Amino acid sequence: MTDLDASASNSGTGPATETEIAGDPVPIMAPLAGDPSMLGLPVFIVGSVALGLVLVGVVPATAVGASLPIILAATSIGLFIATIWSAAIGQSAVASIFGIFAGFWLSYAVLVLGLIRGWFGITALAAASTQELFLISWLVIVVVLTLATLRLPLAFTVIFVLVDVALLLVLLGTEEASTGLLKTGGYVVLAFAAVGVYVFYGAASLATGGKGVNLGKPLQH
Repeated sequence: MTDLDASASNSGTGPATETEIAGDPVPIMAPLAGDPSMLGLPVFIVGSVALGLVLVGVVPATAVGASLPIILAATSIGLFIATIWSAAIGQSAVASIFGIFAGFWLSYAVLVLGLIRGWFGITALAAASTQELFLISWLVIVVVLTLATLRLPLAFTVIFVLVDVALLLVLLGTEEASTGLLKTGGYVVLAFAAVGVYVFYGAASLATGGKGVNLGKPLQH
């Protein structure tokens, strides 16, 4: 049936549209294109830097929400837009990656605000275990993401592995109430932000007519 429709259209025997009868040009919609990482990477980087600085102690320990304006207004929204953009141009793997991290950042912001404001009826005694639940849940999915995307260039695997390590360190720091582990986790967050900067630099260079950067060979072919 599709072949018949196409044949009729090509032979010119199909019914003329109103636009064609009027003699006006028929607009042709260009396919969606572009590089979603040009948005997804920088908003991921800025949120990571903000969270890393909180964890390493740039702000007082009581100012746990200091990174939330950036994470809520830039990182979460930007990553969701990049997710939709990726899906619209058929980049399913990229859409999955951006969508996973968009969910992480938004849920982190909701967790922190919920604990501060008492939105979910979580008592002070249950706050630590609630954070552990959050960290374990996201550690599971990011580890799966890491293993499932080993065919990507090495730079992306490095980012995902560092995210895994950061989540594990923050989890252990929360369980043991260790500021040392939390601070170490913060430095790992800054490390994967730095790798993200490298990848974004390459993407931006390509987008502006320059050369990309070497992202490394995939670990799995």
